[in-house]
Amino acid sequence: MNIITSAYPQRRMRRMRKHEFSRRLMAENQLTVNDLIYPMFVLEGNNRTEQVASMPGVERLSIDLLLKEAEELVELGIPLIALFPVTPAEKKTLMAEEAYNADALAQRAVRALKEAFPQLGVMTDVALDPFTTHGQDGIIDETGYIMNDITTEILVKQALSHAEAGADIVAPSDMMDGRIGAIRKALEEAGHVNTQIMAYSAKYSSNYYGPFRDAVGSAGNLKGGNKHSYQMDPANSDEALHEVALDIQEGADMVMVKPGMPYLDIVHRVKTELAVPTFAYQVSGEYAMHMAAIQNGWLAEKAIVMESLLCFKRAGADGILTYFAKRAAQWLKEDK
Repeated sequence: MNIITSAYPQRRMRRMRKHEFSRRLMAENQLTVNDLIYPMFVLEGNNRTEQVASMPGVERLSIDLLLKEAEELVELGIPLIALFPVTPAEKKTLMAEEAYNADALAQRAVRALKEAFPQLGVMTDVALDPFTTHGQDGIIDETGYIMNDITTEILVKQALSHAEAGADIVAPSDMMDGRIGAIRKALEEAGHVNTQIMAYSAKYSSNYYGPFRDAVGSAGNLKGGNKHSYQMDPANSDEALHEVALDIQEGADMVMVKPGMPYLDIVHRVKTELAVPTFAYQVSGEYAMHMAAIQNGWLAEKAIVMESLLCFKRAGADGILTYFAKRAAQWLKEDK
């Protein structure tokens, strides 16, 4: 970038900041409702809600209440929701068979949503951690190591079951090698040529995921274990570019960087160096930290949330998966 320089007072940088109209005119980035993806947790039963203790304001909803919430999201103009099922303990197994059960919770929720609100985009999580007894994202061997290829075989079955239920986007968040190519091939062969793939390509082995694991009920199964052998090392940046490039080559339509705010440098590098549709996940730990400060009166809710989301746009994100999506959409509507 060429920087145009001139001496003070010919150029006063504050001159353009004095008035609201000029600040609006020269704003380099803007946040709109079109940038928002809303993650939602679904549980079994009817007329059921459960608060997520570590995520104030976030609830698990049964499918009937999920549909009521979806109606409001459609009215607000949110384009896409991301579904995460809460699997009952008795349905968790070593081989995660419930992940690809056509009548499992996620699949039933997708069918209900697409029947009621065909205009609302529905994205599903493709990963095995909600379905395994050990809370890992794949199938383990006798040493506890996650086996790549057998895990990928099950992920393919899961992705196909989601596509057959009507999911618009399948989002593999497992970080197995080669799974994007395998899923794309299977979708093509099954006739799901327009089912999109949002690959969690740069998903880091982060400590910011704790509240999410509480929300889907996998924290207790993980029992202090870690995911270092398949999720990325927070120390690495170049590696993320290789992961993204591989996933795009294998057939991903979009890529995800996760977590969000601590990894905005990765978002920026992916967008500027690879120029692909790039999304970021403002994860549960980020949400929980904001809410703790907001509830203690240390930060102003609307101002800090909207600033945090704008930062993703400035870094280059095409969209943001955030638990603040509904509130942000309401504020954007009020401000029109």
